[in-house]
Amino acid sequence: MNSARNLVVAQSGGPTPVINSSLRGIVEAAREFQAIGTVYGARHGIEGVLKEELLDLSAQPAEEVALLRFTPAAGSIGTCRYKLRSNQTEDFDRVIEVFRAHQVGYLLYIGGNDSMDTAAKIAQLARQQGLDLVAVGVPKTIDNDIGDSEFRLIDHTPGYGSVARYWMHKVQEANEENAGSAPADPVLVMQAMGRKIGFIPAAARLADPDREMPLQIYLAESQCGLAQLADQVNDRLRRAGRCIVVISEGFDVGQVGNLSHVKDAFGHIAFGSSKLTVAQAVVNFLNRAGLPCKGAARGNVPGTDQRHSMAYASAVDLDEAYRLGQKAVELAAAGQSGFMATILREPGPIYSIRYEKVPLAEVANSERTFPAKWIAPSGCDVTDDFVRYAKPLVGGDMISLPMIDGRQRMTRFQPIFAERKLSKYIPQADRK
Repeated sequence: MNSARNLVVAQSGGPTPVINSSLRGIVEAAREFQAIGTVYGARHGIEGVLKEELLDLSAQPAEEVALLRFTPAAGSIGTCRYKLRSNQTEDFDRVIEVFRAHQVGYLLYIGGNDSMDTAAKIAQLARQQGLDLVAVGVPKTIDNDIGDSEFRLIDHTPGYGSVARYWMHKVQEANEENAGSAPADPVLVMQAMGRKIGFIPAAARLADPDREMPLQIYLAESQCGLAQLADQVNDRLRRAGRCIVVISEGFDVGQVGNLSHVKDAFGHIAFGSSKLTVAQAVVNFLNRAGLPCKGAARGNVPGTDQRHSMAYASAVDLDEAYRLGQKAVELAAAGQSGFMATILREPGPIYSIRYEKVPLAEVANSERTFPAKWIAPSGCDVTDDFVRYAKPLVGGDMISLPMIDGRQRMTRFQPIFAERKLSKYIPQADRK
């Protein structure tokens, strides 16, 4: 008699260039364990579980699974921002009901802190209701904000190395334009993602580790206002004739750019172009105050391409995301429920890591901040210690993407879904 139990993998929150590499690691590793039966992908995260939309990943062609390495974002199985809140008891009961109906014994959740909290809660409820369910977390986020500020729970999160590489290249390219057009456009302000934490804008320093560019970096944590920023930009203009400013979308310019009335299901404030952006607010302030040279400041606000530009993906990031997916399956097959697969850095000057596990509950209740010691005394730069931390994550050469007639070849799964066994269900938060 086959005692194998099925596995559900779900994704939550914003995508990354390497999220599918973790998914690939899960699907391919699961084939090696007799205890694991069919691998299902929950269509659009936990919403797919609630709606009983389970894509059969075990039935997909091996070639399509392998192409996940080169497929960015979360289009292959989808993600969501639906949060299971403690008072949504019907939703939690429905998750357990779906898992029972489909003989699911393993849940692997790819996401951030909120996802780790959800996985922990589901595992606890399953135990209470007598369902033998192993829940394991797989970290992902471009913000690098999972874990603690001492890097004890996780050294870095898959996704960050690739967005850091994106900014490394974008700042190099922007510097070439700024150098050439400085007489007319001496200041370029570039806005980077990162609501509350400065790891993404900090990566701009990787473009110029020797500090040869007229580059200033303002994190969400930077303790200065617009007037001080303008003074520092103007000082650089007097010395260099031009200045590139990389600024966090979370930099405090008052309510400008903060869509405080627009929040996702996790309660995160949105930043967007439907109102004046932080970068445009800075540009306007600089131009109103006046520059000490001719010309004007201009702004550039990259959007979600920061988290889905596959051409800039880090090979190191891709490999580590894949291995974390494998590690999560190893933990699940061994019955190690309630843990997150993690990356820890070995001490020493040569970059080396190991893959371990940490308790989901500990990750869910932690919050990482950008180390204050990595912010330069000027408040508009980061230190060499940060550069040494981040440099190994971006890798060396550009990855080579599979192409057909000049277009990138991406994963295209067949719509093979598990047979529905339960009645239709509307998630609690979606009910009118």
